[in-house]
Amino acid sequence: MSKPQPKSFAPEELVALAIGVIRADRFPQLATIDGDQPRVRPVSPVKTDGFTIYVANLRSYHKTAEIAANPKVELCYLSADHDQVRITGVAKVEADRGVLEAIWADNPLLRNYLGSVDNPALVVYRIEPRQVRYMQEWALEYQEVPIG
Repeated sequence: MSKPQPKSFAPEELVALAIGVIRADRFPQLATIDGDQPRVRPVSPVKTDGFTIYVANLRSYHKTAEIAANPKVELCYLSADHDQVRITGVAKVEADRGVLEAIWADNPLLRNYLGSVDNPALVVYRIEPRQVRYMQEWALEYQEVPIG
């Protein structure tokens, strides 16, 4: 088997390819730091706005303390064709009432389990991208995706 050859893409193509991978993966992996130990777990984003990703969480979950101690995180998306998108960013607690209500309205699972957008157990993180990288199927080379 020959080594895959990375393809070059124009910036707008990279954005479209990366968005396609994000749309295709319902459960990306979220990496955080627990002291000096990395932790990775699947998450189910509740809203995606370009490369800004919103993740709902319960305040009692361990990742809440991890993010409070170090808000630098990374999301890794993987398509069925093994294309990858990695979003390196900073997780911030979303406090905008309009954003929270829109997320609430669009997510019946949240409503079913938490009962109210004002449930104190709920925290929604807005992961603001600092770097987005795309890699096409085992090409072994990431390409920088323009984010702004």
